[in-house]
Amino acid sequence: MKSVSGKHWEEISVNKRLIDKVKIDHKLSDLISKSIIHRNFSNREIYSINNDVDLSNPFFKNKDFKLATEIFKKHIDNKDKILVIGDYDVDGCISTSLIINFLNKHNANSSYYIPNRFNDGYGASIKLIKKLVKEIFPKLVIMVDCGSNSIDSVEFLNKNKIETIIIDHHNLNRPYPKSNVLINPKKECDYKLYDYYCSAFLTYSFLDFYIKKTHSKFNIKDELIYVALATISDVMPLRENNRYLLKKIIKEFDLNKNKIFKNLFKLNKINKKLDFDDLGFFIAPIINSAGRINDANKVIKLFTTNNEEHIDKISNTLFRLNLKRRSVENTLIKKIDLKKFTNNNEILFYFDPEISEGIIGIIASRLKEYFNKPAIVLTKSGNLIKGSARSIPSFNIGKYIDKAIGKNILLSGGGHNLAAGVTLQKNKINELKKFLNEIYSKEILSTPNKYISKISLNSVNINFFNEMNKLAPFGNQNSKLIFLIENVKIIKPILIKDRFISCYIKSKTKKLIKAISFNPIESSISLNLFYKKNEVSILTRINKNNWNNKTNIQLEIVDVICLSNNA
Repeated sequence: MKSVSGKHWEEISVNKRLIDKVKIDHKLSDLISKSIIHRNFSNREIYSINNDVDLSNPFFKNKDFKLATEIFKKHIDNKDKILVIGDYDVDGCISTSLIINFLNKHNANSSYYIPNRFNDGYGASIKLIKKLVKEIFPKLVIMVDCGSNSIDSVEFLNKNKIETIIIDHHNLNRPYPKSNVLINPKKECDYKLYDYYCSAFLTYSFLDFYIKKTHSKFNIKDELIYVALATISDVMPLRENNRYLLKKIIKEFDLNKNKIFKNLFKLNKINKKLDFDDLGFFIAPIINSAGRINDANKVIKLFTTNNEEHIDKISNTLFRLNLKRRSVENTLIKKIDLKKFTNNNEILFYFDPEISEGIIGIIASRLKEYFNKPAIVLTKSGNLIKGSARSIPSFNIGKYIDKAIGKNILLSGGGHNLAAGVTLQKNKINELKKFLNEIYSKEILSTPNKYISKISLNSVNINFFNEMNKLAPFGNQNSKLIFLIENVKIIKPILIKDRFISCYIKSKTKKLIKAISFNPIESSISLNLFYKKNEVSILTRINKNNWNNKTNIQLEIVDVICLSNNA
């Protein structure tokens, strides 16, 4: 079936005998069984749907973790200066905070530094390392959520007899930096199976390994809630251990009792309790704002203090920074002519030499969300062009950025499946566009979109939602299910905040359910929601809306099919 947006939709096809087997063996419904087969859930993942799964550390026999523990312990015992350098996003800041909290508990001689995006650039650059070595005189440098491609920096540290541990999850190129230890499941190693871990989860696993091997009394399990935040913020695949981690947090942790989360959420003045989804929607953007437009070192102060007055003060500072970030972002979004991208089947490229480097990532993210396709935002940086890319789960942007480097289209770059950064000459922009769009056209545009099943509007209720929600938590590689509902009418569409459409969906039997659409206002989907009077079919997700202590089912319209187009 072809939709008004030009996409082709078809139902997921799964062998009926397999569905019946999973259904009987695991006491699951047809739709859940069909979904987990299509998503290739492991037996352990299937078991986790109705049962608790132990979140064990898979690295206890790992030689990288063993060597890192020996080096870490030596420098702690010797009271040597230990310097921790992290990335300026949530994952990097949480990773840094985990280690600093641990070192503080052990009265270790430690310092930390989060590079300033504007003064230092990204990661552990050679310029920054030389500066920090001169100022701090460390004996051990630990790089978290960065460092995998810092060959020159590590070489400088080696020459100065300074040991290095790198804990990272970003894509990396050969040759690897000659650090004492490189913990990165993206390298050639025997733990590539865990390449879906963010840096904070790897850091947590390393500290857990250290605690158990050295019989330390530090209770690291309290830090799991922050690892969950990093996992969500970095849009990591919610499969296997990431899935078990988030299920554990939902079940065992009360987010509203966490001082930091409670403070940040309270500042939003939203009339409801903080829940799991709010970590990604509200908390992560506030924490990220420091590194985007200011200095992320204050985030480490927030996560390494127990002083409530300090927590209040830093929370307020971060909240104000996020308001400023949103204001700058909204101003820039209004400058962009969105109409020219609306029904365009290419990757979205946007170049503006005036945009701050700290904002290009969030602009790319907004455009990606708005148009549901990869977006790359570029700006001028000295004599070069720097860009930030955000992608959809089906298009591995990190992999293709690496290929573009190999073809000398880019000077440098890197990232992972859903996000990447690039540096290039201005005269290479069109070559990069052509290279990526050729791949995108072959891999994505020719592939049909999938929905799980056709259902009736009458079957949609809270019980149906609860059954489908057994697959939660939802996210990257475990997205919410999309359903086809045929022969319905769009009732009372209204525009909300000039950004999305609210309406009702009405069946032939007069059943009404509230719906929302986040599709671009200028898109053919939105135009049909506003002006189509005849019956249509909709592709939709099914959500639960909690507001003012009331719970209702709400449809999230993904696409629209005009029945006359598919007769």
